Amino acid sequence: MAAIAQDESEPGAVTGLPVPRFVSLKSSNANVRRGPSLNHRVDWVFLHRGTPLQVTAEFDNWRRVRDVDGAGGWMHYTLLSGVRTALVVADNAPLYADPRENSAIRAMTENGVIGRLGRCTADWCEITADGYSGWMPKSNLWGVGHDEIRN
Repeated sequence: MAAIAQDESEPGAVTGLPVPRFVSLKSSNANVRRGPSLNHRVDWVFLHRGTPLQVTAEFDNWRRVRDVDGAGGWMHYTLLSGVRTALVVADNAPLYADPRENSAIRAMTENGVIGRLGRCTADWCEITADGYSGWMPKSNLWGVGHDEIRN
């Protein structure tokens, strides 16, 4: 069974959704396989529910995904969620009250914090994590496209 590679400018062959696209991990324990079937070896196990992942290909009920470090493989679609999350990729990144650096700082975040993704402008995204909500520059986040706008 050969996997169908997806061109970045085309919709997914199975869902019709854009590929690549970001999703999140639905489970707190999810196997990542070498190929798109249960017969393939497990290469990774993702352990943190809500982890943002990028879908890079589709085949039947399987999605090829990668994480912030580029690690990944094939996962069954039921282990993935359309709920959008983002990973903070900067140390001591401020969470601002408004999408501008001179607004009040609501919290300081650590590298590796996962937050639920809200609205995004060209350069900023609203996230909620650990009871705090605010805005962060996209450059401090992984899990959102650099040109992605969310209302």
